[in-house]
Amino acid sequence: MYQASADFVFTLVYMLLSACLVVPPSEFRSAGLTIQNLLSSWLGSEELHFVQYHIKRTTATIIFHTLIPLGYYIGFGLVCPEYNLFQPWKVSSIWLAYLITSVLVTIIALVIAYYWSRKHWSNHPVSATLGHHDHSWWAVCSNINIEFRRINKFSTGPPSCRVYVTDSWIIRTSAYSVCFAHKQDCHLNILQTVDHALSHESSTGVQILTIEVVSINRNIKPFQIRLNALDFRDLKDKVSMPIVNARNVVIQQTLTDRFLEAFRQQVDGNQRYALPDGAPRPEACIGCLQTPSNVKLVKLCDDPTQGECVQCYCRPMWCLECLCKWWVSRQQQDKPETWLGSRSPCPTCRSKFCLLDVCNIAT
Repeated sequence: MYQASADFVFTLVYMLLSACLVVPPSEFRSAGLTIQNLLSSWLGSEELHFVQYHIKRTTATIIFHTLIPLGYYIGFGLVCPEYNLFQPWKVSSIWLAYLITSVLVTIIALVIAYYWSRKHWSNHPVSATLGHHDHSWWAVCSNINIEFRRINKFSTGPPSCRVYVTDSWIIRTSAYSVCFAHKQDCHLNILQTVDHALSHESSTGVQILTIEVVSINRNIKPFQIRLNALDFRDLKDKVSMPIVNARNVVIQQTLTDRFLEAFRQQVDGNQRYALPDGAPRPEACIGCLQTPSNVKLVKLCDDPTQGECVQCYCRPMWCLECLCKWWVSRQQQDKPETWLGSRSPCPTCRSKFCLLDVCNIAT
């Protein structure tokens, strides 16, 4: 039976560990094997000091990643002493070139990090980016930190590339950089979508949107953000500006939105409910307080004395969309294919009804 050599096994294991440390999977994150966790005492709190945290994080990430080639050389020398890697005058020219390159890359990274840290990190690229928004990058830094502490910020994306939208800023973080754009100075363009049939987040697949953020500030380079299509509505509400879809990209709807269309089509085919003579017009829906109540529950599916459904005597109090959301909340979330044929209790009196019992109010 073939037996793998020590140098091959070490190389394979080191490559796998390096890949997991550069792009940590969920198992590594759960175990705390990330730069953020290992250097948490030095990095500080992201929630309290967002900008300073990411200035230090990007610097530490660059240093750590540049140490990986040198770490391989040292580890290989310990595992395979026959190569004499700790005696550079005896190694081959290839190993010597690798050692010199690894050491130079590490030294360059350390020198750059030292330069960035001077003057309280004023030389860091993040500080320079913030300086393009105001003469004092500290003032912008303080404003971003304050807004990031608020609970109403929008956040999405994997840990390695998060997207945040605060009251005034659109922010994208990545391993080596952080991009900022002031909401009043930028516009958003939908570039493309990518559909994935398999996803660890959803059994029905996922659609990823790519959106370009373009600032009118010439010193701020355009950057792209990627997010789940299901988060698009929340993003749109938070940025409070039109998002250009010049390429007519089709955005996948949420499961609730798709069910709402089927729910509405079924209700439109049901018998309409006519208000009694002299009855007051329905008031605003008690669910959203915006749309007038436009549906009434009337037992129409079976004989009045048969079946699971029960006659509801509540006056019209809900709009179709809110009643649909209530219906969805009462169903088995892992079996959406059964929603149309199921039943739900009335949100007011708890009388059971099915889709055949939901009637639009005749106008």
